[in-house]
Amino acid sequence: MTDSTDRDPYDLFAEWMKEAEQSEPNDPNAMALATADANGIPSVRMVLLKGIDPRGFVFYTNTESRKGTQLLANRNAALCFHWKSLRRQVRVEGPVEVVTDAEADAYFESRPRESRIGAWASLQSRPLEGRWELEKRVAQFAAKYAIGTVPRPPHWTGFRVLPSRIEFWRDRPFRLHDRLVFLRAEGTDGTQTGWTTEHLYP
Repeated sequence: MTDSTDRDPYDLFAEWMKEAEQSEPNDPNAMALATADANGIPSVRMVLLKGIDPRGFVFYTNTESRKGTQLLANRNAALCFHWKSLRRQVRVEGPVEVVTDAEADAYFESRPRESRIGAWASLQSRPLEGRWELEKRVAQFAAKYAIGTVPRPPHWTGFRVLPSRIEFWRDRPFRLHDRLVFLRAEGTDGTQTGWTTEHLYP
């Protein structure tokens, strides 16, 4: 990756993602999402990347879930993409923002109707007495929204990780891996001015 130091990290990520889409058996957009609660206690889980733009990486969730409440209490997160077929990974770290209502509405509307019903039915991360209880709630909301569109629940939205650091890792023989880090640069007035790069020892 020595020839990538002058690249835009989003362009490089898009290139790697395109390759992963051709080689990964399923869910090339799967990523580990690490969050921490208000006391700094971490947790991690797999989620799906649903958008990327010049500002950051977007995913969606129930804000009343464990990850949702942690993100609202501690607005910093880390992501890790691992593509075994390519022997590559990308790590992203930075603050988090809630997407706009327009963005959340547009993505919610693009989901299958059953998934939209599920967003209403699931009390995500809370105790479930049995599968029948979930199925009952699905049936209730399916009946409620049998006609017309299924609106987005007020507790369902997206988060955007605004990268301050992006690391590209590529496997090399004898554990002498390539590691290239892009760091968000800031001007003296605190405004973002672009990226700096550095290579790391494996």
